[in-house]
Amino acid sequence: MLTLTSIFACAPEAAEEAPPALANLAGEGVQLQLPGEAHLRNIRQITKGGENAEAYWAFDGSMLIYQGNKPDGPGCDQIFLLDPSTAASTRVSNGTGRTTCSYFYPAGDQILYSSTHHHDITCPPNPDFSLGYVWAIYPTFDIFVANVDGTNLRQLTDVDGYDAEATFSPTGDRIVFTSMRDGDLDLYSMAPDGSDVVRLTNRPGYDGGAFYSPDGSQIIYRAHYPEEGTELDDYMGLLDQGLIRPGELEIMVMNADGSNQRQVTSVGGANFAPYWHPSGDKIVFSSNHHDPTGRDFDVYMINLDGTGLTRITEAEGFDGFPAFSPDGSTLVFASNRNNGGTNDTNVFIAEWVE
Repeated sequence: MLTLTSIFACAPEAAEEAPPALANLAGEGVQLQLPGEAHLRNIRQITKGGENAEAYWAFDGSMLIYQGNKPDGPGCDQIFLLDPSTAASTRVSNGTGRTTCSYFYPAGDQILYSSTHHHDITCPPNPDFSLGYVWAIYPTFDIFVANVDGTNLRQLTDVDGYDAEATFSPTGDRIVFTSMRDGDLDLYSMAPDGSDVVRLTNRPGYDGGAFYSPDGSQIIYRAHYPEEGTELDDYMGLLDQGLIRPGELEIMVMNADGSNQRQVTSVGGANFAPYWHPSGDKIVFSSNHHDPTGRDFDVYMINLDGTGLTRITEAEGFDGFPAFSPDGSTLVFASNRNNGGTNDTNVFIAEWVE
């Protein structure tokens, strides 16, 4: 016999509302995880269509900011906020010029990114690939700060030459960035308001893509130092045209003041997009050193002393720009996986398995 007590006993006393399902734009039944990706679990796709990459976390882990060239966009990268749970994406740059290298301020109320819009509202031309695979170093890039919703845009740098690749120290007191203001691509740091600019590197060659360690005491970055002679002449000749050839890059680390510069990787090929593990004693990065053709990029992990190299991703094509959430539980990365044979690159997120 049913009693009032038994009815309530059968009612879901612990029936707290189930959390909403996390968004996955991959499509029904699509398998995103590949054999060998033992450090990843429950991979989800959180952008769809176009070229989307360089997604970085807010310091509280609540949001992502990334650059995307959307099919319905102006034809070059713009900056977007992305909710990692719902996959909702909102443009926060002004939709003109070319933008790159976005990052959050530690307080989460402002964002950094570089843009060319103040020189020309149209997209600058793509690089000349008749010279081989090259990256464009647009001299009209300057670094801007805006409110997190994109309003109140203000310019932080105003020097002739490329200013980009800016990221914030977790301590909130310094920004590291790449600039060509002294005739080469070097790393500099500055105060959050753009003052007190200090040069950190001065060796001929490219230093860039820098990130502060979780405690703000060290900086990792990518670098290429051409040998004197023909190699250096070629590098400088391309730089005069606003180009670099990124076929050879290794990961470096230094103290936050630029001292004690030392090499982490020595594997050959193009190694770039390093990012700290929250422990501060290892990093993840992108590399093609395993592929003789140089076309396949995957995510790797390595200890800060150069030991323990471990491959993380296995997809054909491009896997790169890995970034840990502040608590280390989640890895976001960009990939060509599940693009239907197109050139699309999308942002993916996965639980991290130590």
